[in-house]
Amino acid sequence: MKPSGFMGGLYVVSEWVMRFSLVNLQWVVFNLPIALLLISMLYVEKTEDLFYLAVPLIVLIPVLFFPATNAMFAKAREWVREAEMEREPRKYISYYKENYLTSLLAGIVFVTLWVVWLADIYYFSDKNQVIMNLFVVLGILLFIFTVNFFSVSAHYNMKLRGLLRQAFFITVGSPLLFLAVSITSGIVLYISLNVFPIIIPLFSGSLIAFLAFSAFYRLYLKIVAKKLKR
Repeated sequence: MKPSGFMGGLYVVSEWVMRFSLVNLQWVVFNLPIALLLISMLYVEKTEDLFYLAVPLIVLIPVLFFPATNAMFAKAREWVREAEMEREPRKYISYYKENYLTSLLAGIVFVTLWVVWLADIYYFSDKNQVIMNLFVVLGILLFIFTVNFFSVSAHYNMKLRGLLRQAFFITVGSPLLFLAVSITSGIVLYISLNVFPIIIPLFSGSLIAFLAFSAFYRLYLKIVAKKLKR
């Protein structure tokens, strides 16, 4: 029997802290090689050294980051739909294994898009400010598209093409979801990078996943409700 009152509230808070931190730590462990490469890139002095580090980083992101992040969003889906779930919660590693191939292929697609975007940013950074600003906006769209893909992938059982199409449509077709994901993710990232970096290994990733999937799931429920009224 769970305690009530103040102790009950404290119990609920501690339970959620454990959930977020456990999944986030697992996510960090899977992405440790990527984190080490990113840290190394901060200390390079020559441009060619940056290139040598970027190559393995590009290779590892589809292999490690996308399957690990997809599994984290699957856990976030569990938390958001907890009252509706009938079976026991599944382990993070089971989601990681189950969706690995789809996540890997999606990672290749998204890494390609991000590399093209970075190359354009690098090329236009000192040539045309108007085009540069346009690519900044496109970068925000691409970030929201990427986050929405993880939510869609965690919720729907589709082939990769269907997941990409669904994520694209909700990114460009739902301004409220776009604002919700961009604002919440932006706040968490700002606090993590500039105020309390210590929360990065503990809460940052899982908190973004939970907030993003919560916003996505509200949109999903509205869409389902509209279909039932027809």
